Amino acid sequence: MKQLFDEVSYICSQKVTQKYSTSFSLGVRMLSKPLRAPVYSLYGFVRFADEIVDSFHQYNKKSLLDQFEKDYYIALNEGISLNPILNSFQETVHKFNIDDTLVQAFLTSMKTDLVKKSYTEEEFKNYIYGSADVVGLMCLKIFVNGNRHGYEELKPHAMRLGSAFQKVNFLRDLNDDTNLLKRIYFPALNGGDLNTKTKKYIINDIKGDLDEALVGIKKLPDAAKTGVYTAYLYYKALTKKIAKTPASKIMNARIRISNFRKLVLLAHAYVACKLKLV
Repeated sequence: MKQLFDEVSYICSQKVTQKYSTSFSLGVRMLSKPLRAPVYSLYGFVRFADEIVDSFHQYNKKSLLDQFEKDYYIALNEGISLNPILNSFQETVHKFNIDDTLVQAFLTSMKTDLVKKSYTEEEFKNYIYGSADVVGLMCLKIFVNGNRHGYEELKPHAMRLGSAFQKVNFLRDLNDDTNLLKRIYFPALNGGDLNTKTKKYIINDIKGDLDEALVGIKKLPDAAKTGVYTAYLYYKALTKKIAKTPASKIMNARIRISNFRKLVLLAHAYVACKLKLV
């Protein structure tokens, strides 16, 4: 029966999330149970698209991404796909009325990764919107469960949180992006190496995003707040660690947070939300 297949599809998306990102998985586990499956399905969709453009070097990436997009829209129109990742995501899109403009903006940024290697300020802003801000907005659609007023009120804050996460990821992946993929996302780098001055500029920009994001996190429904606050604390800790790390090391190593520290942050988020401190 279809219900059983849908359950299997969501489990597949959950496994993708757990395999690719232990930190994101921790955040999802702190969401209320009804929110977890749709967020897993969203992560599975964006992760597979991202893998196509970032990892499948021995294959025709454009062809794979085009087929992925085509298969998604077939699934969306027919309400089913034998690809469990697409099946779970299309169901989430229908259930939470996720705007197709958000999905299209995301796919456009993924296509940009196939051809573009450096960015102007305006191009960077557009890329961040498509690759990260809209993911935050799709999550927000799930969190407010169709409440249009809540969505519009929290929309700018969700976008700033997505921006912060993406910029931190860019800093963490600077070595691979620059040397393996030959991409330079930050316009401030100007084609050169990261230095102390440029790092400080980027970090301050991220801190501004995080500050604005926290305003929205405080207004989220309780069902979503602990999970999102957990992710916020994780990326805030990463930002602080990167700020203390020499620019030369960032260019040559991926900055990480220990599993113990992740659990401490999770506990802090849980207690803070339970005591209504956030």
